[in-house]
Amino acid sequence: MQKTVLITGCSSGIGRAAAHAFNDEGWTVYATARNPADIETLGEAGCELATLDVTDQSDVDRVVDRIFDEEGAIDALVNNAGYGQFGPIEDVPTAKVREQFDVNVYGPHRLTRAVLPAMRRERDGTIINVSSVAGRVSFPGGGVYCGSKFAVEAMSDALRNEVAEHGIDVVVVEPGPVKTNFSNRAQAEAGVDPDGEDGTENEESGDDGVDRSAAYEEFYALFEDAKLVGGGGPGAVEPELVAGAIYDAASATRPPARVQPGTAARVGVLARFLPDALLDRGYEFVRKFTS
Repeated sequence: MQKTVLITGCSSGIGRAAAHAFNDEGWTVYATARNPADIETLGEAGCELATLDVTDQSDVDRVVDRIFDEEGAIDALVNNAGYGQFGPIEDVPTAKVREQFDVNVYGPHRLTRAVLPAMRRERDGTIINVSSVAGRVSFPGGGVYCGSKFAVEAMSDALRNEVAEHGIDVVVVEPGPVKTNFSNRAQAEAGVDPDGEDGTENEESGDDGVDRSAAYEEFYALFEDAKLVGGGGPGAVEPELVAGAIYDAASATRPPARVQPGTAARVGVLARFLPDALLDRGYEFVRKFTS
């Protein structure tokens, strides 16, 4: 039987590449985005399209109900939609923290709750949460974004063991730098001039800006180098590599709990084993080296 996948955040980057990867392998792909115009080309390629804002429960229910009505099942859910809210903790308003978690954490939670009852009845299905190396290692200026990804990791670990007895797999995909427009959006969220077209690694985002203070000018100067986050960083991989890892996880009989696409990702997650004092010295060295 032909399998069905629901993918969030397909307007660009990883989500778009994942939609193509599943579609090329003969899956029925429901590609979603907040703006339907952004995914028209995926429809032309053969994907089913749906407008979906992961922060809107009525949107989630409408799209999931539609897929069950048309296909009878959802074999895989790819929670990809997300964005990066960057800036020193003091400078990020609490409202911006709430927006970050609404998209990156509560969004996957809404989708997961919507698909699980049917997956449990079928005793089959895979839930894939796109996290990041930043879900394992935090860094200055990334506390809010990293916090959201840490939350996704923790929830995925709990969920994996909760649903294992029902025949459902849960996989976390942890990319490192990916060649997308993520850095432009990240700079805008951090209150610096991205000097380029606005974009996101995944798809969803809130309004721009932080309460930029004078206390962290070194951070803002450092962050204006787009290569520090996202598409231009050392070891950056193509979104198709991440998409391939997502497809492999959804297709595997016994997928691993975590996948790191690319060498930079596999090496990056190992930093969580370093002593805190050593990591702190490393961040201090970066500040001094770039100042």
